[in-house]
Amino acid sequence: MTARVLVVDDIVANVKLLEARLSAEYFDVVTASNGIDALEICAGGQCDIVLLDVMMPGLDGFEVCRRIKHNPLTAHLPVIIITALDQPSDRIKGLDAGADDFLTKPINELALITRVKSLVRLKALTDQLILRASAAADLGIDEPLDGAIVSGEGGRILLVDDSASTRSRLVEALESRHQVDVEPDPQEAHFRLADVSYDLVVVSLDLVGFDGLRLCSQIRSIERTRMLPVLAIVHPDDTRRLERGLELGINDYLVHPIDRDELQARVRTQIRRHRFTERLRETLHATMEMAITDGLTGLHNRRYLERHLAGMFDQSVARRKPLSVLMLDVDFFKAVNDTYGHDAGDDVLREFARRVRRTVRNVDLVCRLGGEEFVVAMPDTDSPIASIIGERVRQRISGQSFLIEGGEQSISVTVSIGLASRRDDGTDSPEAMLRRADEALYRSKREGRNRVSSAVA
Repeated sequence: MTARVLVVDDIVANVKLLEARLSAEYFDVVTASNGIDALEICAGGQCDIVLLDVMMPGLDGFEVCRRIKHNPLTAHLPVIIITALDQPSDRIKGLDAGADDFLTKPINELALITRVKSLVRLKALTDQLILRASAAADLGIDEPLDGAIVSGEGGRILLVDDSASTRSRLVEALESRHQVDVEPDPQEAHFRLADVSYDLVVVSLDLVGFDGLRLCSQIRSIERTRMLPVLAIVHPDDTRRLERGLELGINDYLVHPIDRDELQARVRTQIRRHRFTERLRETLHATMEMAITDGLTGLHNRRYLERHLAGMFDQSVARRKPLSVLMLDVDFFKAVNDTYGHDAGDDVLREFARRVRRTVRNVDLVCRLGGEEFVVAMPDTDSPIASIIGERVRQRISGQSFLIEGGEQSISVTVSIGLASRRDDGTDSPEAMLRRADEALYRSKREGRNRVSSAVA
C-alpha cells in the first residue's frame, strides 16, 4: 500500500536518510524543515502520515503534534515522533501530545516500516469513512469532523494475561481511569469480546500454552471485533512475534518492563482513535438511513422502494409466488393544508403512516412516494387477499378522526387505493405493476374516492 509521507526535520542528512528508506518501500515522500511548513502541508491534505522530529527551531515537534491533533481537519492524521530523546518521560510527552507512536534514534528500519504501513492502513480506512460520511452534511446531519477531538478516558478494556503479577500491575495502573475486565483464559476472552462492547483489548503475547497471536488473529477475523484496537504486551527479545503481530493488525505494543505512564498514554491514544472511528461509522449509518427514509413519517422513501421492490419482484418470479402492491392517496389532502395549515397536514401524514403500518404485516413494505402518496408492497399475496387488506386499510383510515393542532381539533380523512398484482406471463415488471396500481388508484378517485379499485387484469 503506497502513501504520501511527510518527513519533518531541520537536519538535511536525517531527511535524506528517511527519504531513502521510505522510497525503497514505494512511499511518496514530502519534506518540511520546520513546524509551520509542516502544519500547512497537513492542513492542505498533502500527506497521509507524519514523521516528526522533536528538536526543531521555532515550534518543537511536541507542539506541532499537539496542533495537528487538536485541529478537527487533521486530527485523524497519524503522527510518529522520531527523536534522539530516549527517556520514558519523553515518550509520554509525545503520546500525550497525541502522537500515534514514538521511535528513538538510531531508528530500527524494520520497526519504522512496519509501523508506517500499519498506520497508513488505518488512515486509508479512516479516509474512506470520512469520504462516505461527508455526505451527511447534505442530508442535515452534523459534519463528521465537527468536534472530532474525543476523549480517551473512561474506556472499557479487556485484559488478557495469565500472569497474576502482570495483571495486577496493569489493572492497578488503569483502573482509576477505565473499567478493566480481566480474563486469563484466551478462549474465554474470545467469547467475551463477541458479547461485550470494548474500547480496547490488551493481550499478552506470552500466554502459557496458547499463542497470543492466534487470539489477535481471531479478533481481526470476526466482524464485531474487526476494528477493535489491540495493544500487545511483549518481551524485548520477542521481536519476531511482534513483527508478525503487527502484520496481523496489532495497533500498538508495550515492551516489558512496562512503564506505568507510557501504558496510560498509549491506552488513551488507542481509545481516542477508536471512538473517533466509531463516530464516523455512526455518522455513515445515519447518512445511509436518511438516504432511504422519509423524515416526516419514518417510512422508507421512493429510492428504497425502487431498489427493494425489484428484489421482491425477482424473488416472487423465482419462487412462483404472488406479489401485490397497493397505491394509496389521501383524499382532498390539499384542502387539509389550505384549511388548517401545513403543520396539520404533517400531523395527518404521520398518523396516516402509523395506521397503515399497523394494519399490514411486518413483511410488507410500506413507503412514502412523496406528498400524500404511499405504496404497500405485499409478498406472497394474491389479488383477492390484497383487496381484503386494502379494504382494511381504507376502514382504518376512515373509521376514526385524525387529531391535529396538538389534539385540540379532529378531522375526517379518507383514502383512495389502487391495487395491482404481478402478472405471471413473463412480460411483467415492477414498473409496469406500479403503473397499473396507479391507474387503478385514479379510477378510485374518479368513481368517488374512499374506495379500493383493482387493476384490469
